[in-house]
Amino acid sequence: MVRLPLSPEEVERGQRLGALLRRARGDRSMLMTALEAGVSPETLRKIESGRVATPAFPTIAAIADVLGLSLDAVWSEINAAGGAAPARAGRYANERLAS
Repeated sequence: MVRLPLSPEEVERGQRLGALLRRARGDRSMLMTALEAGVSPETLRKIESGRVATPAFPTIAAIADVLGLSLDAVWSEINAAGGAAPARAGRYANERLAS
């Protein structure tokens, strides 16, 4: 399978996603966050650095849940040029992610 090159907009969106996840993770270790989300630390590192600009939805949903981010907030922030503070949800706010 041949992957088409990403558009500049997709690359920028991936960078915003990575920045959002890094901010939300704060002082939490990348290793523990990745393990709780069921992804490899290398995958989380690549997403946070923007090297994986279009990660799979289940991967983002799992990471967002661990970090207490709502999927609506993630979607809003990565699709906007600027972003407000993400809304908290998920297991740390005693809420479930809705899809």
